Amino acid sequence: MSTFEANELQAKKMDGKEGLEALFEFATEGILVANNKGEIIKTNPATERMFGYNKGELIGKKVEVLVPTRHEHSHVGHREKYSGNPHARSMGAAMDLYAKRKDGSEFPVEISLSPFTASDGQFVIAFIIDITIRKKAEQAVIQQKKELELLNADLEKRVKERTMILEEAITELNHTKEELDGALKKEKDLNDLKSRFVSMASHEFRTPLATILSSLSLATKYGEQGDKEKQVKHLDRIKTSVHNLTDIISDVLSISKIEEGKVSLSPEKFNIRIFTEEVSKELQSVAKEGQKIKYTHTGKEEVYFDKKVLRHLLFNLVSNAIKFSPEQNPIDVSIKMNASILLTVKDNGIGISKEDQEHLFERFFRGHNATNIQGTGLGLNIIAKYVELLNGTIECKSELNKGTSFIIQLPI
Repeated sequence: MSTFEANELQAKKMDGKEGLEALFEFATEGILVANNKGEIIKTNPATERMFGYNKGELIGKKVEVLVPTRHEHSHVGHREKYSGNPHARSMGAAMDLYAKRKDGSEFPVEISLSPFTASDGQFVIAFIIDITIRKKAEQAVIQQKKELELLNADLEKRVKERTMILEEAITELNHTKEELDGALKKEKDLNDLKSRFVSMASHEFRTPLATILSSLSLATKYGEQGDKEKQVKHLDRIKTSVHNLTDIISDVLSISKIEEGKVSLSPEKFNIRIFTEEVSKELQSVAKEGQKIKYTHTGKEEVYFDKKVLRHLLFNLVSNAIKFSPEQNPIDVSIKMNASILLTVKDNGIGISKEDQEHLFERFFRGHNATNIQGTGLGLNIIAKYVELLNGTIECKSELNKGTSFIIQLPI
């Protein structure tokens, strides 16, 4: 009897209840059975697909055929040592473990071994999981962490540079008490700004990063279980968190550009009604359930203005309205065109107290009733600076729990 026939006979003897066959046939994990000589006597379809072999093609081959060539020799020694003391164990959880396909390509895996004894000898069942997607996701998180560290280092460098400039100014103005007091106040304000920024950044970065890490773990888990719907749900949470990080960085960079005078206006002729409708549709995709963005336009439509600035104003105001309004509540956007642009954004959200309205456009300011809502406290400060740059005006009308309206008037 040939080795192949002997192995086939062993496999048939092992076939028990129909449940065992169903496990082999329909399991999403790779499953193979080998005898104490390291010969493969049974594989399931998932194993054959994973390694690129045809049905039954692995039967009778040594398990080393699935091991990367550079590890084949050492694997034989490890296998023989394991055969002398067989026990259930997991492989690859705390190390990088790779397997080899029929075409010679390699991929990362996790393997669990479970020995058992039958009437005709000792055998080992190996459960094999392809963790390629998980490894790629882990690398993506590591890369993103490195990029955030570089960004933080750059921001720290810029803060230090500005502190040095202030220290030089203090030295030069040390001859008069009035000038010295002014320089010291500027330094104090800068240090306070630095502390508030570090506090904001550490909090706002930590929340989406924690969401990314937890969702990544859950997405991997549901992927292994074949639960596509839950996996997609957690991948969407990762995307949302990444967008939140991008928004924070965008706010910080906008503040820097405005302060350094690097914002240049580039007006052009366009249809403001069509432009605002397109922006509203884009923002509708991130609105909460039941929040409808309603846009109305009156007056002429052709305008000569800076598209980027108008887009920035719309995005900040409507995003705030979405953030601070409950579900099922509409958001009204209107533009009235006459000798100037009159932009109004109205929501039915939590509102702003009279006390908080006095500090509304200050950098890093958050309302007392908004501390549990994600945000940097920079958005309205950026809007106010753009309005000032354009020689316009901005007004806020609000009552607690009755909504808020922002009215911006800009000369054309």
